[in-house]
Amino acid sequence: MRQENDFGNDPVSRLVWRIALPSMLAQFVNVLYSVVDRIYIGNIADVGDLALAGVGVCGPVITMISSVASLIGIGGAPLMSMRLGEDRRGQAQSILANAFMMLCVLSAILTGVLYAVRRPMLLFFGASQDTIMYAEEYFSIYVLGSIFALMATGMSQFIICQGYAKVSMLSVIIGAVMNIILDPIFIFVLQMGVAGAAIATVLSQMASCGFVLGFLFSRRPPVSIKFRGYSSSIMRRILAIGFTPFAIIAVDNIMIIAINMVLQRYGGAREGDLLVTCATIAQSFMLVVTMPLGGISGGTQSIISFNYGARRVDRVRDAQRLVFILCLGYTALLTAAAWLGGPLFVRLFTDDPSVARQALWAIRVSTLSLLPLGIQYEIIDGFTAMGQVRYSLPLSFWRKLIYFAALFICPAVWGARAAFYAEPISDIVGPAVSMVVYALGMKRVLNKRRIEPAVREF
Repeated sequence: MRQENDFGNDPVSRLVWRIALPSMLAQFVNVLYSVVDRIYIGNIADVGDLALAGVGVCGPVITMISSVASLIGIGGAPLMSMRLGEDRRGQAQSILANAFMMLCVLSAILTGVLYAVRRPMLLFFGASQDTIMYAEEYFSIYVLGSIFALMATGMSQFIICQGYAKVSMLSVIIGAVMNIILDPIFIFVLQMGVAGAAIATVLSQMASCGFVLGFLFSRRPPVSIKFRGYSSSIMRRILAIGFTPFAIIAVDNIMIIAINMVLQRYGGAREGDLLVTCATIAQSFMLVVTMPLGGISGGTQSIISFNYGARRVDRVRDAQRLVFILCLGYTALLTAAAWLGGPLFVRLFTDDPSVARQALWAIRVSTLSLLPLGIQYEIIDGFTAMGQVRYSLPLSFWRKLIYFAALFICPAVWGARAAFYAEPISDIVGPAVSMVVYALGMKRVLNKRRIEPAVREF
């Protein structure tokens, strides 16, 4: 199969567009998995708002599960790109084999553990006595099929890093289209409600998984999955690089869980479930922001990794400059969408005027500082693409620390609704420090790479 993109020779500007656009669109379509479920669930007759709050509690837990895919996929794909840039295909082959085996094992362990503790976990993470039945019904089905989601998401990174961004995008589109078609059938036609939404999602993810693995086991990519070359040193290196994106996603979802708990605590019996429903709608909009944004900054990691491995630091700089521009452009567009199109977005989820009014306010507060967030994403993903965990991990955790501090202080002083201001506060203070570190550290990292001798790892 003809390679779509040559990371070492194609013009950088063309590469960035050809990788960033499919990666962004793939993640945008991927958002439909959760958002479409929530739209249909929110419109279930009589119980839509409560069911939506229940599924909203599941949302961050589900995304925490998917962070395991980032641990292996984003941990292994930049490493594989660097080895391809160094023209060491044998080691690239071993990285792919080890990543696939690790993802299989971790998926099985995670499924068993989470299914066993699902009810107390969901109650702890913000489900109320009125919403727990919907949360448990949805999560019980979803978690049994989570291996397909993890495989599809994690292994698609190894398609992108070999230059096939469009193939990866197609795998996501297949699943999302199936989900859109199956959701109303299972929820309304077969009258399965929340359980039907979960079944539709699992079947869709199964289709995406089959497509991804079918491609990677075939002879079409330059490097395909083989059952050999297992090495503990490769596994440790994958985990070391992947820990930053894994931690980012995991802590992001702990943040969502925390805000649900804070809203229940300070909102009380009268407002708690209402505010959690509003938070679920606002978080759905933020998924439309952050997942495609991550597609831009994360998808283009392969360009950076390959050229960093090949010691082409001029191409690394050019790529990062263009990615910064794309991230800023996307966040500016979504800021405008939040303020101008927010009412339309909210109406997809609820017809209740009080819920809609509160949810629109929550969306607008959450998106006050998206522009610096776009810069933060590329700084973190840029450092991660070069294996510079010593920079990416602390900078990521700094933003999370600011969020948690604001989350617990603001509602304690100003009431439950003030919890929503934690997002814009962290989106200003976190990136401000990251920009200073980037300005001081990136030049040093690239200059060192230019002059250092080749090191035979593993």
